[in-house]
Amino acid sequence: MNEALETAAVEASALRAWRNRMGWSREEAAAQLSLKRDTYKKIENGQRPVTARVMAEARRLEQLGGGKVTAVTDDKAAIHVVGGGTIVHVRNHLALAAPAYGSTAREIAGICTRQGQPTRLTLTRMADTSSPYETNDDMARLADEICANPHTRIVFWNPAICDFNGQIGDVAAARKAQRLKTAEGEQSIRLTPADKIVASIRRTRKDIYLVAFKTTTGASEDEMYLAGLKLMKGAHINLVLVNDVVTRKNMVVTPEEARYHVTTERVEALEGLVEMAMLRSRSTFTRSTVVEGSAGVDWQSDIIADNLRAVVNHCIKNGAYKPLKTKRGPVTVGHFAARGPDGKIVTSRRWSNFNELEKTGMVLIEPKGLHSVIAYGGKPSVGGQSQRIIFTDHPQLDNIVHFHCPLKDDAPQKVPLRPQRPYECGSHECGKNTSDGLREMEEGIWAVMLDHHGPNIVFRKDVPAERVIAFIERNFDLSDKTGGHVHE
Repeated sequence: MNEALETAAVEASALRAWRNRMGWSREEAAAQLSLKRDTYKKIENGQRPVTARVMAEARRLEQLGGGKVTAVTDDKAAIHVVGGGTIVHVRNHLALAAPAYGSTAREIAGICTRQGQPTRLTLTRMADTSSPYETNDDMARLADEICANPHTRIVFWNPAICDFNGQIGDVAAARKAQRLKTAEGEQSIRLTPADKIVASIRRTRKDIYLVAFKTTTGASEDEMYLAGLKLMKGAHINLVLVNDVVTRKNMVVTPEEARYHVTTERVEALEGLVEMAMLRSRSTFTRSTVVEGSAGVDWQSDIIADNLRAVVNHCIKNGAYKPLKTKRGPVTVGHFAARGPDGKIVTSRRWSNFNELEKTGMVLIEPKGLHSVIAYGGKPSVGGQSQRIIFTDHPQLDNIVHFHCPLKDDAPQKVPLRPQRPYECGSHECGKNTSDGLREMEEGIWAVMLDHHGPNIVFRKDVPAERVIAFIERNFDLSDKTGGHVHE
């Protein structure tokens, strides 16, 4: 019986995926299949079986291409979806390949199109024989074209890029390089890692909302999570969908190191991914200009209140800031800040390891209107915008501490909970959501818990550090981490 239910669920999922690829609403799909809307809805929800006639008709419609989402050439499209596999030439009639045929990209483009979003779908030649994009070099050119287009707002970068270049002997790899002869017997090929094209997209276009994809094979959920984080942190990606081809598990990983849509239901994961991208891409950000050669703020500076220093040191000592290994070295998430003189803010340093705070020190930021800050001593925390809004909305409070640890199951105080899923961490919208959620938990100590993220604890500089530490210890588990641990 359970096997029959599982089969029905898979068939219903396949029908839903087909509708997404076609870019149709339920009403349109029902009409195309000559079904009543309610009947189609029940079939897609797994409440009725998918008959052979329905699946055959769905296949026929897709083969005809009627209504199917296809590659378009609208240069004014705000959303770009890229998919398909690539090849890397080694010799004449010999190439390395990353097989992929564009079904996920078609489905994502269909979801976007159905929502009325101007979407451009670009597939490689492996997925669309008319495509001019075939090799890794072609895809690098495509990435440059997308970035050069001022209308680009969101990029779903889903191609399977061949991860290696190959060379046999001393002959340079090329499409027309000397052809190998089988009569020469066994050959050895030298593989070297190819450039990560996705890393170039936001290098010059920080305003592009970038969604990328990572594939694992037989990995655990924690291994999938780490793989997604490493890809994200190394290429400034906004969202990563990780899928495992063996377990069929899917997972959306976010910059604040949370995981969403952990499911074997592929369609649910894709629809959730698109929804999150649409919501988060509306965010607005404050850009920081770092003054070259400027000095930061020493962690022992008198500008920093003693109680903030004591609270942060306690959090560090008890494992609240867990480093992730990246190409830049170990980095931690979270942030903390002190209200500085003349409207300035002393904030933690971005892309640093807070466990080495005595060495790295802090950054001084000077707000210049709503959309820019001048930074002294390095790149300021991505949470700087939340800090600005909190200090503006709550002039009686002086210090902020934020870490990515969960509420204890038996937390005695009802810390207010705010959603994080719709908001990109570090955006104005995230900052306002955080500030609006703050509530006074006890005299001089305010707090809010961001769901799947972590708490913001805000307090006056005259509140004894012991009271703030006691509040934290009662309510939050510093040994744990929201999203999952990042050690390997």
